[in-house]
Amino acid sequence: MPNLDIHDALNQLPPLREVIEEHDLVATKKLGQNFLLDRNITDKIAHQAGDVSECTVFEIGPGPGGLTRSLLHAGAKKVVAIEFDKRAVKALQSLVEASQGKFEVIHADALNTNILELADGPKAIVANLPYNVATPLLVGWLTQIHQDENTFERMILMFQKEVAQRITSPVGEKHYGRLGVLSQWLCDTSIAFDLPPSVFSPPPKVTSSVVSFYPKKNLSNKPSFKSVEKATEAGFGKRRKMIRQSMKEYQPFFEEIGIKETLRAENLTVNDFVNLAEKKSL
Repeated sequence: MPNLDIHDALNQLPPLREVIEEHDLVATKKLGQNFLLDRNITDKIAHQAGDVSECTVFEIGPGPGGLTRSLLHAGAKKVVAIEFDKRAVKALQSLVEASQGKFEVIHADALNTNILELADGPKAIVANLPYNVATPLLVGWLTQIHQDENTFERMILMFQKEVAQRITSPVGEKHYGRLGVLSQWLCDTSIAFDLPPSVFSPPPKVTSSVVSFYPKKNLSNKPSFKSVEKATEAGFGKRRKMIRQSMKEYQPFFEEIGIKETLRAENLTVNDFVNLAEKKSL
């Protein structure tokens, strides 16, 4: 559609339900697929990403391309989608053609794809993540942010609500754990909004949440990522035990940092874990 404005070209694409039917793109539990077909919802997610006119936006598991269309309408410099499902890759070809060079879909496993190699310049990730790989994907991206705080401008990611609560929960609350420590150490995180099962096709059994991540700049305390992972694993691996038992190997540093050995892991702040990791690795 070379003679059309990109918005007109996108608007002439068939409805998502027709795309799904034409390509037999039935969402499968095995791939963690739950499609978003409501333009109002996908526009709301794209809007959460702010100005993307200078960004390459990465999307994971675009399915029939509902969020992709919204990101293109929002003026993304380029959208690069990683899609494991061959059916979806084929179904997205008409969107590739309508995008006038602004959309590329790559058939690959996102867990084995270093998206940093796929674009130069400012990058963001905006994705309705497949539930079954959401957490390992996030940890991988946090590892890259640890290596370079300018890796991504921002990440706008959808998770099951329980996972979103683990990411954003403050110290002392029941959802606070390893994922929260790692995420909040490196990023400012917040739940933007929740989405009920009814807005997805097929509806999942749980509520979903869109979470925003903004990488922190100029962190003064930056031990290795693995050392902080190890400290959180020790603490939360036996979260009901006092840290004098669960984190024995870190006990020599408790007094120096000002941590009581009778606390549990859920009572340690993000900085406590980072400081323990740093002391242990010196």
